[in-house]
Amino acid sequence: MAGRRFPFGSPALTGPAPATLCGMTRPPLPHPDEPTIDLQDFLKLSGLVETGGEAKFRIQGGEVKLNGVVETRRRKKLRSGDVVEYLGERLPVQL
Repeated sequence: MAGRRFPFGSPALTGPAPATLCGMTRPPLPHPDEPTIDLQDFLKLSGLVETGGEAKFRIQGGEVKLNGVVETRRRKKLRSGDVVEYLGERLPVQL
C-alpha cells in the first residue's frame, strides 16, 4: 500500500457517515416551516405540570417519555404525531 494515492483523500474520510457505520439512522430533520414546541413548554401548556421549574425537574429526572423512550432534554423539539408520557398519561402532540 505504500505510495498508493486515493483520489479524494483517505478512505476513512470518504466512507459512510459514522451513524450509518453502526446501523443507526438519523431522524429526519424537521421542515423549517413545520410547527414545533419544546418538551418543557408542552408539559406546562397541557397542564401536566404547574411551573417551568417543575417541568425542568421532571424531565431531567427521567420521569418523562417521548415516543416510548425516556427524554431528559428540556428543549427537545416536539412535532405533531409525537407521544409524551408522564405519570401514566399518554398525550399525543397535535400542533
